[in-house]
Amino acid sequence: MISIRRLEQGTPEERQALAELLIDSVEGGASVGFLPPLSLDAAAEYWRGVLAALGPGLVLWVAEVDGRIDGTVQLAPSLRPNGLHRAEVQKLLVHSRARGQGLASRLLQAVEQFARGQGRTLLVLDTLAGSKAEAVYQHFQWQRAGEIPDWARHTDGELHPTVLFFKRLTA
Repeated sequence: MISIRRLEQGTPEERQALAELLIDSVEGGASVGFLPPLSLDAAAEYWRGVLAALGPGLVLWVAEVDGRIDGTVQLAPSLRPNGLHRAEVQKLLVHSRARGQGLASRLLQAVEQFARGQGRTLLVLDTLAGSKAEAVYQHFQWQRAGEIPDWARHTDGELHPTVLFFKRLTA
């Protein structure tokens, strides 16, 4: 059974599961700010920081399969007066064992529903150019805005471009 829920604080078990999810994603080639090998301590420290930052400027959801955290996504609503209509989607991760079950779709739906409820009409994100994630976002009707060269170092040691996407939300 799959469930999606907003996480407002994390238990030690949830933090451990999130750290393991991040490690799996990085080892699988996800361009999410880390390079392999990612230690459990470094992954746990990242999630401690995320959980401490949760509030108006950062929201976190988890996808659970049979009670186990196998996916997550973050939304960073702009808090600036001229940007109260937009938010950035960050760190959409699905564990390799749970891919193909619709977790990414359900996480993105949760983000969009929340954003609409907050009066947000524009979502933005970036992802590694040429990655599987790029195709996922296009599948969910995200619009490609452009590409920035040499954005991030990838697992092969080379600098790779990132693709910027946006999605306009309707009521």
